[in-house]
Amino acid sequence: MITTAAPDFAALFPNGGRLMGLDVGTKTIGVAFCDVNWAFATPDKTILRKKFSIDLETLKSLVAQHSIIGLVVGLPLNMDGTDSPRTQSTRAFARNLAPLALPLLLWDERWSTAAVERAMIAADVSRAKRAERVDSAAAAFILQGAIDALTRE
Repeated sequence: MITTAAPDFAALFPNGGRLMGLDVGTKTIGVAFCDVNWAFATPDKTILRKKFSIDLETLKSLVAQHSIIGLVVGLPLNMDGTDSPRTQSTRAFARNLAPLALPLLLWDERWSTAAVERAMIAADVSRAKRAERVDSAAAAFILQGAIDALTRE
């Protein structure tokens, strides 16, 4: 099941559980995880994209390792809320995650990377460290926004 409706997604997990957040880019996939009670999201790693089959195996391994029950994938909408070519690519990526057999929430990620970049600059993180960490931090930002909405429902 792929949805953009937080209430429908939340209804699948009455007892919570660990979710994995993904910030899907053309060259990397930022990864984050949340706790079982959906209180906080934590950045984990950045996967350098290769062939999709290799990326899928990496994600399968993370799902098993962290006992993941659902996925939250950042959806890069245009500022007016419409789809862009990148949005369509992300939707296709989400559909291709079907072998993971997990419910998937597409979450509006407008401004996520920009917000994370601003926070890192404010924290005086070097440009090199920002480049290394921005994708996983953006995944955590996306996942945090989603779990905040899920717990409000």
